[in-house]
Amino acid sequence: MNRIILFLMISVLTIHSHAQDSVMIGKTEYRRGNQQDFRSLVREGNRQYNAGKAVEAETSYRGALAVDEKSNLATFNLGNAMYRQEKFEEAGKKFEEAALGTSDKMEKAKAFHNLGNSYLQQQKLKESIEAYKQALRNNPNDLETKYNLSFAMNMLKQKEQQQKQDEELNKIVEQAKKLVAQRKYQEAYDLMKDSEKTHPELMQYADFTNRILDIIKMN
Repeated sequence: MNRIILFLMISVLTIHSHAQDSVMIGKTEYRRGNQQDFRSLVREGNRQYNAGKAVEAETSYRGALAVDEKSNLATFNLGNAMYRQEKFEEAGKKFEEAALGTSDKMEKAKAFHNLGNSYLQQQKLKESIEAYKQALRNNPNDLETKYNLSFAMNMLKQKEQQQKQDEELNKIVEQAKKLVAQRKYQEAYDLMKDSEKTHPELMQYADFTNRILDIIKMN
């Protein structure tokens, strides 16, 4: 479920604009638009990422984007580094950018898969489901995406069932409270006890039900 795909694939580096045609990363100057410098930064980012140094990898990928701001590869890998740091919202934006920035179906599928994971981590289930569907439209044979889609759909179903159940419980309790306000204590008590038979979760309101019973005994 949590697979993250990496293309090609604590001292913190810093990026400074040095001149219009260059960028400083740490103490090293890189030339904007220079593919050799770009590949060097991506390789360094991949090395750091694979070594578990996501913070440093993020900086390297940002540096790669400073050298080649249109690179879909660096954008995708930057999303991976952010995801590993649990920056799920920021990572998702990069994955979406990567998905929309390529016409290659396999790259789109990978980016949408990771976007789905980012949404899933944020409990944005509907968005997650749509992202996984987009991934499968581009790569229908990806078994892990199919699994993640099924997982997210089941989570959404459970969430909706829980919401419906909570609404039913709240409706019963509110009705009982209205009866108490009208001094119809026996009706309120009977409502709570009878409803417990079909909604065992109402036992969490046992204190409320017992207080009603205490009032009935005193009257």
